[in-house]
Amino acid sequence: MQKFTVQKKQNLRDFTDEHYPQGSFALSRLLRSGDVRVNGIKTEKNVPLFPGDEVVYYTTAKEEERVFYREIYRDENVLVVDKFAGVNAEALAEHLSSRCGARFLHRLDRNTCGVMCFALTEEAEKELLAAFRERRAEKMYEAICFHPFTHPSAVCTAYLLKNEHVARVKIFPKPVAGAEKICTEYRVLEDHGEYSLVEVRLHSGKTHQIRAHLAFLGNPVAGDEKYGDEFLNAKYHVRRQILVAKTLSFTLQGRLSYLSGRKFVSSFSAVFPS
Repeated sequence: MQKFTVQKKQNLRDFTDEHYPQGSFALSRLLRSGDVRVNGIKTEKNVPLFPGDEVVYYTTAKEEERVFYREIYRDENVLVVDKFAGVNAEALAEHLSSRCGARFLHRLDRNTCGVMCFALTEEAEKELLAAFRERRAEKMYEAICFHPFTHPSAVCTAYLLKNEHVARVKIFPKPVAGAEKICTEYRVLEDHGEYSLVEVRLHSGKTHQIRAHLAFLGNPVAGDEKYGDEFLNAKYHVRRQILVAKTLSFTLQGRLSYLSGRKFVSSFSAVFPS
């Protein structure tokens, strides 16, 4: 059994995604079985929640033991982990904060797996946030993308406009009001005709940048249900984007300078599910 108190208005599914990874994985089963209670009342639906509500999940021991991240590296200043796909970054951050005081620095989309870094001290938090802000953090992603690429490699710029109401972004080739400039670099590692294994580096880090920009270029990420190719997703039986935050490295100063140049590598790879 796990008990939580709601802090803001949202629905049960979103609350679970943001606060309780094991519950998020098991939510459909929990609702079917009546194993979720809101203010003491069993619920089988994605009900609205309000500040002060109490939510209790009656997960099984097996569900509680389900792994949703692996530790890659830890010292007295930083913690680096491999986040599993299907895990909300905020829920992982809340879990690690309660376990070891980890401080949330950056996020990955729920269905993107791979490397995330957390600070364990206030000084480390300031330096790592500065590194992300000043582009001294280098992220490399791997993805499976559909359709042949026009060029084997390229550095592409465009303009990204967020629509908060529908949780989507739109890409434009030229500046438009409210849009932010983005820069995405890719390199085709393996060309299989209808799909390719691609390495992607971000020169800017915006919401859904990789997925939306590659789709705009005509090469959507396989399994992407928001910006992707529905026909090919169905053909290859993929329902979750095949996108991995593969490596993360920093140029750091002061107390964290010993980590400069060290590359943290995810155990996950961009492959079609077996």
